[in-house]
Order: sequence, then structure tokens, then C-alpha cells
Amino acid sequence: MSIWEMLAVFAAGISAGTINTIVGSGTLITFPVLLATGLPPVTATVSNALGLIPGSISGAIGYRKELEGQRSRVLKLTVGALVGGLTGATLLLALPSTAFETIVPVLVALALVLVVLQPRISKAVQDRRARTGTPAHPDGGPLLYIGLTLASVYGGYFTAAQGIIYLSLMGMLVDDTIQRLNAVKNVLAAVVNSIAALFFLFVADFDWTAVVLIAVGSAIGGQIGAKVGRRLSPTLLRALIVTVGTAAIVQLLLR
Repeated sequence: MSIWEMLAVFAAGISAGTINTIVGSGTLITFPVLLATGLPPVTATVSNALGLIPGSISGAIGYRKELEGQRSRVLKLTVGALVGGLTGATLLLALPSTAFETIVPVLVALALVLVVLQPRISKAVQDRRARTGTPAHPDGGPLLYIGLTLASVYGGYFTAAQGIIYLSLMGMLVDDTIQRLNAVKNVLAAVVNSIAALFFLFVADFDWTAVVLIAVGSAIGGQIGAKVGRRLSPTLLRALIVTVGTAAIVQLLLR
């Protein structure tokens, strides 16, 4: 890489770490930059996955206050994230690169609809529980576990907009604030990135210059994202999720 390409990758890492911590979809920043430097798609994908781990961890640490009291929830969902992330990483090397191109924009669009409707859906679910006397499941129940596991399969494969899908599922099925759910999202993203990258270490080629630049940049961005994201109101955070998600769909369709 030239010095200008290295600076571009580093800047992309900071941006991705920031946006991943607040919303998700940081890969849509780093991945095109890595391709522009001449890296093959698979090498860019695996290098990006490894480089974003420090950013995910940094973001989770930044949201540590919101993680208080969620130990049991995080541990249960982490199991599904591990299984899904490893499965997705395996599929990346086994399937053609175009395998997910059709379904990914549909998944992201559906996730955005759920994010927009989440307050109404949550209120309807709460009203129904009040009428029937059914207690709320603190962890979202089997439906959330299955949904997040499947989302983690996608995350291990590509990761773009993974966080948006996580937030939409948890927002619909868990009765909690969006900031606390965002904290859980950051942990799950770190788990998926880590298990996928660990798998790639043994079977794929990395560009270690790209990995280091993204790692340092995303770690910085994770702290920036935590400071900014936790100050956003639920309405503003949802608006940002929809904006970023819409941009993600456009970019995915134009690829």
C-alpha cells in the first residue's frame, strides 16, 4: 500500500469503529476502501473481520454501564453468536461470493422496517401481555435466540448491517431500552467477528497491513461511538439506524 492508501484505510477504520458502535454497517465503509487498494474480495473480507475486533471490544467497553445487569442475557445470546459466526465464516469460503447478494438487501430492509415499527410492536405486545397475564421473557425467548443465531451466520459471512439486524430483533422481542440493547449488540458483534477471524487465521490469507490499520482505527472509533451513541435519544438513534441502513441497501444494490 502507498502512504495515501494506508491513511485511507486507517480513516475508514476509525469511521467503521464509530458507526459500528452506534448502529452497525461499518463494513460498508472499510470493505470498499480495501477493495480500492487492490485486495481480492475474500482477503478484504477476512482482513476486515480481524481488524474490526478491537473496535467491537472498544465499543462494548464504552457501553459497559449499559451492560450492567445483563450478564445472563449476554451469555445466552453469545452461544448462538459463536455458532452462527463460525457457520458464516465457513460459508464464506465454501460458497461463491455472489451467494448472499440477493438476500442481504432484503434482510436489511426488513430490519429497518422492524426498527421503525419497534415502539408500536412493543406497545402491542405489552398490551397483549397485560390482557392475558403472560409475563415478558427477559431474554426474548427461543424466537430471539434463533433469530440472532441466524443473523450471526450472516455476520460471520460478511458483517455489513449485522448490528442493525440485531437491534431490530432485540427491540421487537425484548422489553428494554434501545441503549441497553445496543450494548448487547456490541458484545455480540465482537463475538462474531472474533470467532470468524479465529477460523480465518487457519484457512485464509490476510493483508496484515490492512488488519493493523483497521484495528487501531476501529479501536479509536469504538470509544468515539460509545461517547456519541449513548447521548442520542431513542428517536434520534432509530432515525440514524434507518439512515445508515438505507445507505447500506443502496450501496449493496449498486455493488
